Amino acid sequence: MVSPAVARFAVGILGNIISFSLYLSPMPTFIRICKKGSVEQYSATPYLLTFLNCMLWTIYGMPFIQPNNILLSTISASGCLIESIYLMLFIINTENKKKKITLIILVLGEILAVGIALALVLTFMHTSKDRTRIFGLLGDVSGVLMYASPLAVMKQVVKTKSVEYMPLAVSVTCFGSAVIWTLYAIRPFDPYVVSTKQQMAAKEVAEIEKVEMGLKEIIVVTREPNKVNNLPENDYPTLQENDYPTLAENDCPTLKQKENDFDTNI
Repeated sequence: MVSPAVARFAVGILGNIISFSLYLSPMPTFIRICKKGSVEQYSATPYLLTFLNCMLWTIYGMPFIQPNNILLSTISASGCLIESIYLMLFIINTENKKKKITLIILVLGEILAVGIALALVLTFMHTSKDRTRIFGLLGDVSGVLMYASPLAVMKQVVKTKSVEYMPLAVSVTCFGSAVIWTLYAIRPFDPYVVSTKQQMAAKEVAEIEKVEMGLKEIIVVTREPNKVNNLPENDYPTLQENDYPTLAENDCPTLKQKENDFDTNI
């Protein structure tokens, strides 16, 4: 029989793989941004919050904070690296100088804030339990904000009937990551990891359902090949009885007439 420690380690490895896929899922977006040289209507908020969240969970998984949680620390550190690259590309391709400066200040502010929090915890908290509680709560708050951030574009998704700026793949991988890390935190029970991941899973399910509801529409193609009309169900064009072609009675030869013609020819 597999021991709980081995099972937990296996789930942690699977969680690392899925989470790594989650961090890589915005790559098509940044390939597009680099090709166009513009961030268009994309928001930097999800990447800022993910970067902050990854920094906090990296520290949380360190032996001097929470022993025996190295798998959480390694994947979070990978997320820090990937998100920092995304933010650098976002800054480079932001055309508005004011927004670019604001973004740089926010990134540096996050790093400074996490550094100050770590210094204070290490200075005034001398037990693993106290340190775990502080960084666990900070990680929970940042996790909720991070996974709620894509909802900021929900209004645009419903209005434009397009998920162009909110790829479904990101939401699906978020949900998968939440499920795996919830299982990882069950035994030994880690209330901080479980709390964040359960809320994340619930938000992702709600997000996917809202997108699906927002995209339900009826599409009618007109005679113009490049034009599409979105019409309500009751606006479908219908054919009236008079629209059907009719033939006069004399326009159709009767069977009797055909028989007479045949007899004549004989």
